[in-house]
Amino acid sequence: MNAPLSTVLVLGIAASLANLIGGWIISSRKEVRRPVLNSLVSLGAGFMLAAAILEVVPRSIQVNPSASVVILGGYLFVHLVEHTIATHFHFGEETHGDQMLRARVAYSALAGLVLHTFFDGALIAAGFWISMRLGILLFLAVLLHKIPEGFTAASIMRASGRGRTAAHFATLAISLSTFAGVLTVSFRENLILYVLPFSAGVTLYVAASDLIPEVNQETGGGIFLGVFLGVALFFVSEVLLRRILSG
Repeated sequence: MNAPLSTVLVLGIAASLANLIGGWIISSRKEVRRPVLNSLVSLGAGFMLAAAILEVVPRSIQVNPSASVVILGGYLFVHLVEHTIATHFHFGEETHGDQMLRARVAYSALAGLVLHTFFDGALIAAGFWISMRLGILLFLAVLLHKIPEGFTAASIMRASGRGRTAAHFATLAISLSTFAGVLTVSFRENLILYVLPFSAGVTLYVAASDLIPEVNQETGGGIFLGVFLGVALFFVSEVLLRRILSG
C-alpha cells in the first residue's frame, strides 16, 4: 500500500462520520411531514439508479471481465432474500397512518445501502493500493456522497413509519459498513473485483424493483419528478467530481 495504514483508516473514519451527519439531519427531527418523506425516497431512488447504471456497472466490467455474472448474482440475491428470508421476519406487521414504504422494503433498501457503502470504503482503500494521490482523490469523491447516503438511509426508515431510533440505527449501519470496506480491502485488495459488481446488482434491484414501484403508488403529480431530480443530482455530483479529479 502506498500510504500508511493509519492514514487510510483515519480517512475511512472521516467518511463514516459523514454518513452519521447526513442521518442526523433527518433523525434529529421529531416529525417529518409525509410529502417530505415521499420526495426524499423518490430523490434517493433516482440517485441510486443513476449511480448503479452509469457508474458502478461500467466500472465493475472494467475491473472484472466476469462482472456481469456477479452483477446478476447481486440482483438475484436481494430478490431471493425478499421472497424467502425476509418473509420470516415481522417487519411488515406494524401499521402506521403516515407510512409510505412497507417495512420489508425499507430494510431491503437499507441492505442495499449497506452494501453500497461497503463498496465506498473499499474504493478508498483500493485507491491507496495504486498511489497516495489516487487514494486521496477517491476519498474526496466518496466523501461528497456520504452525507446524502446518510440522509437517504434515515429518511427511508422514517418513511416506513419507524422513529428516530431506527433512523439512528440505519445511519450507524451504513457508517460501520463504510469503515468495514476500508478495513477489509486494506488487507485484501483483490476483493474489490467481486464487491463492486455484487453491490451494483443489489443497488439496481433496490432502486428499480423496490423504491421506484413504491413511489409510483403515491398520488400527487410532483412525486415522480423526484426520480428525475435524483438522476440530475447524480450528474451534478459527477461534474463536481470531474473538476476535483482533473485539478
